[in-house]
Amino acid sequence: MRRFGRTLVTAALAVTLVGGTAGWASGDSQAAVTGPPPGSDAWRADTVSGRALPDPATAAPREVAAFFAGLDDAARRELLRSHPLVVGNLEGAPLPLRYEANRIAVAATGEARYASLAAPDRQILAFDPRGRGQVAEVFGDLEHAEHVSVIVPGSDNDAATYDAPRKPYTGPAGMARALREATGSGTESGSGTGTGTGTGTGTGTGTGTGGSTAVVAWIGYTTPVGVGLDAADGRLARAGAARLVRFTAGLDAVGAPDPALFCHSYGSVVCGLAAGHTDAADLVAFGSPGMRADTAAALGTGARVWAARGPSDWIADVPNVEFAGIGHGADPTSAAFGARRVPAADVQGHTGYFMPGTQSLAAFAAIAKGAAR
Repeated sequence: MRRFGRTLVTAALAVTLVGGTAGWASGDSQAAVTGPPPGSDAWRADTVSGRALPDPATAAPREVAAFFAGLDDAARRELLRSHPLVVGNLEGAPLPLRYEANRIAVAATGEARYASLAAPDRQILAFDPRGRGQVAEVFGDLEHAEHVSVIVPGSDNDAATYDAPRKPYTGPAGMARALREATGSGTESGSGTGTGTGTGTGTGTGTGTGGSTAVVAWIGYTTPVGVGLDAADGRLARAGAARLVRFTAGLDAVGAPDPALFCHSYGSVVCGLAAGHTDAADLVAFGSPGMRADTAAALGTGARVWAARGPSDWIADVPNVEFAGIGHGADPTSAAFGARRVPAADVQGHTGYFMPGTQSLAAFAAIAKGAAR
């Protein structure tokens, strides 16, 4: 009975404490955006050269890729002009076509909060204006990269805020830029913030050089806002996991390498639920409240599983339990969980893992290049 009481208290604490990048603030319940993009009904009713179009809700990304491979350029561009929101979010569609479609779709919203995403030098791989807005942006040459990484962020991220100027290394886009620069994959242009070649090797993670690396900042799910029940339960994470699985299948369909998933805070819950259904090469949880699994083996993935937590990260105060759907389970950095540890002794706070010069960023870069051991 006493143990049961402690569990109830711990669950209550989890509701209060588990959150994302916003820290200690109350949260509002969010409605998960799911299903195919707006405009899908019109797309399904259309044809091209007498052929039915692949259903955005049910067609596998490989089927979509095969469909577009059978079209000439004129047919592709007609679909782009007629259905930009669908083409821009259709996993398996050609990458350049998606970039162009999303520029059109962003501009068509007429909303100032999205205006910067329509710049010609940005590679927007997905854009959904529903709810708070979802977006995926590519940094680097995804078509020809030898290594691909995907940043999966936690709470308080959406299409309008993920690239805030005040968060050059702590927001999802800032994390993506920092990681790509640390791999030595070249200079960012346009929306990038500079150049870099990495700052260390990371104890225990190996060194070496790799081919070019592309990084995707993926805000492809409805994230929790602040701290509240959304951040403590798995409802939004389950919806996000399904979208992440489809996204990684889309990368595979266009010939991209198996990705490394870098999963921050509540994003690590999303990754934990998706792990057994993706072809990720590496799965990195940092600042994690738990991954809804007791051990790395229980994730059911063939990926190498890594974990990091800085000494001043407040996520350490979150109880690592799961009770009646509340809380996210075992601490991924614990010895019992069985993940490979990423050095993070010099990380400051909950969002400092990609700050230049940190052990964690150097280790992340080695993982991203396929050079970590």
